[in-house]
Amino acid sequence: MNKICKMAMLIAVTLILLVIPNIFGTQGANNNNSATSDQKAANQYRVNDAHLHYVDFLQNTDGMKVLLEAMDQSGVEHVMLNGLPLVKKWDAVDPRKPLYYLADDSRTYWYSAVDVLVARAVKSLAEEDQRRFHPFICGFNPTDRNAIDHVRRMFEWYPDFWEGIGEVLTRHDDLTALTYGEQARANHIALDPVYVFAAEEDLPVWVHSDVSSVWVQDPLYLYEMEEAVKNHPKTRFVWAHAGISRRVVVPTLLQELRRMLKAYPNLWVDLSWVVYPMDVAPGGTPDERWVALVENFPGRFMIGTDKIGHFEDYEETISQYYVFLDALSPETARLVARENFLSILPRRVREKLAQNYPEEESS
Repeated sequence: MNKICKMAMLIAVTLILLVIPNIFGTQGANNNNSATSDQKAANQYRVNDAHLHYVDFLQNTDGMKVLLEAMDQSGVEHVMLNGLPLVKKWDAVDPRKPLYYLADDSRTYWYSAVDVLVARAVKSLAEEDQRRFHPFICGFNPTDRNAIDHVRRMFEWYPDFWEGIGEVLTRHDDLTALTYGEQARANHIALDPVYVFAAEEDLPVWVHSDVSSVWVQDPLYLYEMEEAVKNHPKTRFVWAHAGISRRVVVPTLLQELRRMLKAYPNLWVDLSWVVYPMDVAPGGTPDERWVALVENFPGRFMIGTDKIGHFEDYEETISQYYVFLDALSPETARLVARENFLSILPRRVREKLAQNYPEEESS
């Protein structure tokens, strides 16, 4: 009997030692699964960021590690990555370093080294992370007829690396007046060979071209963007922010966009930055006219954060689009949120994506 009791106690202790770790291990796993589920619930949509600047107007950045963490937290898989082709000058008379182009009246100047900064940042990553970034060349003066030389040079220095050109900064609210030199225009003669090169190399081109001037409600400068798109039908253009900047309000914008999208199959529209809160979803409520326009051209619109070097509110910027995506049909929402951006990348890139991310093709 004594031996039986001892044996029973030994079995009981063994069972306790085996079961307790499993209980706690299961609880930890459940907690992890719960956290993952909560994050997936928070990220209502899989989104690709079609407009992001790796650096700010001083060429500073939070860095790739912070950006990747922000992307993962926000459910973002792919990013259009470009630098900023302008630097804000710190004048002798200014006691404080300006951190943004509107910080003071000092001028901005063109800065070509930004493309090297972007290339070095992307190439520093592991290969699996590199595939999530789609680098664009932007470090040239769009009024300089030598601009094409810089673009070609970047292609030579970093072969099979660049996937687009832009954001090409032309007319841009107060930034126009603050920038040294000639006024940049989307239809400037210096950009013609850049657009031709883009078509030859199968590259999309992002262009910032304000549709009008501050406080002028007519589409004063619409013809500049339209001429560029019309004169280069083999080049894929993305009109950044639908031609809108701060204090640029054009009541006929929707009609003009509808007309241009009908007329030019090589034109897409990027709804990032101020056009979204000002026009597309003012006060967080989607404008039914914009919903109708996007539904009429479901393959021609995309969204992005337009972050410039700092990513602390990245998730908030992505999630602001959810209410607009909710207003669209599920298929259109999927296209706008992620597929349209991938669809205009070079064929060589899309083929690699199909190999590495087959779900992108089947979804």
